[in-house]
Amino acid sequence: MNEKRLGVTMGDSSGVGPEILLKAAKAGLIPEPYVVYGDLAVLAHANEKFALGLDIASAEECRPGRVNVIDAALMTAEDLTPARINAKSGMAAREYVIRATKAALASEIDGFVTLPMNKEATQLTDPTFTGHTELIGELCGSDDVTIMLASDDLIATHVSTHCSLKEAIARCKRERIQRIIELTWHAARRLKPGARLAVAGLNPHAGENGLFGMEEIEEIAPAVEWARAQGWDVDGPHPPDTLFYMAVRRKRFDAVVCMYHDQGHIPSKLLDFEGGVNIALGLPIVRTSVDHGTAFDIAWKGIASVQSFDSAIKMAMRLM
Repeated sequence: MNEKRLGVTMGDSSGVGPEILLKAAKAGLIPEPYVVYGDLAVLAHANEKFALGLDIASAEECRPGRVNVIDAALMTAEDLTPARINAKSGMAAREYVIRATKAALASEIDGFVTLPMNKEATQLTDPTFTGHTELIGELCGSDDVTIMLASDDLIATHVSTHCSLKEAIARCKRERIQRIIELTWHAARRLKPGARLAVAGLNPHAGENGLFGMEEIEEIAPAVEWARAQGWDVDGPHPPDTLFYMAVRRKRFDAVVCMYHDQGHIPSKLLDFEGGVNIALGLPIVRTSVDHGTAFDIAWKGIASVQSFDSAIKMAMRLM
């Protein structure tokens, strides 16, 4: 048994979260002691549906060898709508994350792994919700949070994530880029000693000396120069269309600071969709996540992969 205590949030019950959690528990992939933030009734129903034969009970008396649940008591089996948007399950999934975050801040757990939420479902009761990372950052009082996607092939972080492209361009400012470079540098060095960082441009061909935009000259390059002045191995801005080839195929860089969501997510998911891990940076607590969504197309069919969840667990244990 480990000295560190891990938490897991169940995710939106309409999606693959409950199945993945219980299949991983059955396979012994979640290090004990651990607690689950979710709904006991939903997990008991999934346990029966998938014939897993797990011992699932309230975490009031945590015991090894069983799934110990911090029961939110918000969802029943009758409330379930597999593979469909459900305001109640979206609200409940948000509550699981809030409880896990507060537990981590209170040192009741040493870190936690989140299973996927459905943004549309959660926004039905919280129109301000944009994602796990933003919600957790707000609860922690952390403004400079970002997403790191990590796999064996690539580490990618993001200057902006869940916003429109128009807003992403507006957020491409020197101070923000410097902060993301700083977070990436320290996190990448924890994962890969000697890691080398590259910074992507925003525009085609990294602006081509101002021909396609001035952000590289006015915002990104000064941030890179600042980072190099700190003594960090950081290079850029590089044309986005060749940078990932240079990082992954030529092995010139270990991590890439990306300017917006899809710039980093597309290559990361192409390289390792099932094994990639989402890590929240800029928080006082450890939180990792699977690198996929609620997967309504396969929800409650018994065929969801636990690979990304397993990778997220292992990453959390490394960081805790």
